[in-house]
Amino acid sequence: MTGPYEVLAAAPGFSVDFVAKTPDPVRSDRGLRFVPTQTLASAPPCDLLVVPGGPGTDDAILDPDWVAFTRRQALGARYVFGICTGSLLLGAAGLLRGRRASSHWRARELLAHFGAVPTDARLCVDGNVFTAGGVTSGIDMALKVVATLCGDEVAKLIQLQIEYDPEPPFPGGTPKTSEPDIVRQYLAQSQARFEQRSAKVRQAALNVPDGPAAAGSAA
Repeated sequence: MTGPYEVLAAAPGFSVDFVAKTPDPVRSDRGLRFVPTQTLASAPPCDLLVVPGGPGTDDAILDPDWVAFTRRQALGARYVFGICTGSLLLGAAGLLRGRRASSHWRARELLAHFGAVPTDARLCVDGNVFTAGGVTSGIDMALKVVATLCGDEVAKLIQLQIEYDPEPPFPGGTPKTSEPDIVRQYLAQSQARFEQRSAKVRQAALNVPDGPAAAGSAA
């Protein structure tokens, strides 16, 4: 979330809120603490809804409050932006039905349970819904969102401001480009979480709301 936040907060005219159930600080799975500026009850309608990913998404897709909030805000927003496994919450809210969508590669296939068309694209745009792959792709997509809303020049200025010119120290970063042994190790390490997530996705898919997939959508 920190990378996309840096990009979006730098865009002229943007005011970014962090939303949680309560005003209490929220701890990420890596230990960062975020201080909410709005709650589910107080958050006003937004122009751009950003849904980050992470392990917390697995519980959010089964939480009626989060699902309802996400759907309500998305249907009133100009654009919707899912980062990493945040796209699973978009799916649970009925916002990806019939749409192409991306997510972290380990979770991407699960999008089909919500009626989405999974794509291995790092960045995917379908109508007014933007979805990105794993963590780092959130920066790429945030720049694309800014370019859409503010123009290419503004996005280029922000890209320069944050000196975003990635040169990974190792080749790889996707299952297709990483060494086979590295892929096997990660698959083994993540198998238990994948199985738990899969079970929750299947459960959430039973309660996907009916209705339009997003504001202004014919899907």
